[in-house]
Amino acid sequence: MSRERVRRGVNRLQGTIPPETTTTGYLLRLSRPRFWFYLAGPVVVGVAYGAESPADLFAPIALALFAYFLVPANVFLYGVNDVFDADIDETNPKKDDREVRYTGDKATLAAVIVSGLLALGFVPVLTPAALAVLALFVFLAVEYSAPPLRFKTTPLLDSISNGLYVLPGVIAYTAVAGELPPIAAVLGGWLWTMGMHTFSAIPDIDPDRAAGIRTTATALGERRTYGYCALCWLAAAVSFAFVHVLLAVLLLAYPVLVFAIARSSIDVDRAYWWYPAVNTLVGMVFTLGGLWRLIYGG
Repeated sequence: MSRERVRRGVNRLQGTIPPETTTTGYLLRLSRPRFWFYLAGPVVVGVAYGAESPADLFAPIALALFAYFLVPANVFLYGVNDVFDADIDETNPKKDDREVRYTGDKATLAAVIVSGLLALGFVPVLTPAALAVLALFVFLAVEYSAPPLRFKTTPLLDSISNGLYVLPGVIAYTAVAGELPPIAAVLGGWLWTMGMHTFSAIPDIDPDRAAGIRTTATALGERRTYGYCALCWLAAAVSFAFVHVLLAVLLLAYPVLVFAIARSSIDVDRAYWWYPAVNTLVGMVFTLGGLWRLIYGG
């Protein structure tokens, strides 16, 4: 798939939502619709594995968590990012045709803050353990981009902090099952997000270096970053082997794929756009595994 075809595909997706000139259209674009399921998808997986009966799949708390992590949490996460990256994004070409730039609009800032505060609505209904995980999500969502910590500008910490993407699944599992998921599953998911985040940073190595931004990818360089991602994904597969061997086998697709990309002449900018589809497919298989366990046992 060429970059031009990707651009046209994104434009078609954006054409289905209100114009950028409207507040709603702007906020939806800010929330990165193509990545919505990176937060909402883990909720589905967590509910599928935490449920004890089919009715649990549609429990009010499960539906509420899915709704929050589908849009408001993405507005919050990416809004914080855009607010604190406003100066850098002035010259970021991704903002020209795939995203929007934050220009200091107070209504946008208010919407981002409100989206974060909506998480407080879960305080009366979540267990202390689930609330602790939710608090960790909010902390990482803010400090990934905001001072004083700004994890995204510190090699390795930028990668580790992206474990925040697995936390919606941990919250959902805990809310439905009444207990935290197996530590091996949480660790495996965290390692997977580390690999995914760092792989997504490979296309930005040159512009990040030019802007003086330090990341795991800029520190390692493209070839060694491929190796880092493969190791993260291989470690994720090993961790999931302690949950179920079939889940581990499924995750082996990631180190195999990154090895193939590194050994081929495929442009990483092109390969990067395969991953929303790959991740959706893998997430679907994960979810079907949870549903199979729920219905048939084992």
